[in-house]
Amino acid sequence: MRRKDREITDRNEITAIMEKCEICNIALFDEDYPYIVPLNFGFTYEDNNFCLYFHCAREGKKLELIRNNPKTAFEMSCSHKLITGEKACDYTMEFESVCGNGIMEVLPEDQKLLALTQLMKHYSKAPTFSFDEHACRVVTVLRLTVNEITGKRLKK
Repeated sequence: MRRKDREITDRNEITAIMEKCEICNIALFDEDYPYIVPLNFGFTYEDNNFCLYFHCAREGKKLELIRNNPKTAFEMSCSHKLITGEKACDYTMEFESVCGNGIMEVLPEDQKLLALTQLMKHYSKAPTFSFDEHACRVVTVLRLTVNEITGKRLKK
């Protein structure tokens, strides 16, 4: 990272940023151009490893691309605040972000509920969640096992 003064490497700080973010953008390999899609997500941090969880339909372009090449990049950002100035070049934006890459996989049926629970925990403070059995059967659940992750922050 060029701006080392903005880099965040502490896993607790990275986790705190991820907890604030609402959307995770993933980038997949397509033929001529990357394919980027915003997704709801959940995550875990265990044994010094991050895993991100997503859900999607049972078929579609995203799944085709993952099957062809599971290498995935991701990005999420939050805490945006425009900082104005007298001149256009004085403007900037406060932000916090997390970026990285890893390997995406489709989870087997017996791991779906754990992953969907992590997704729900990210958006809800409810202590427990109940899931519709049919809905769980027809949804695809993805796990991105993170290889590299870094955070970045600009606060004025």
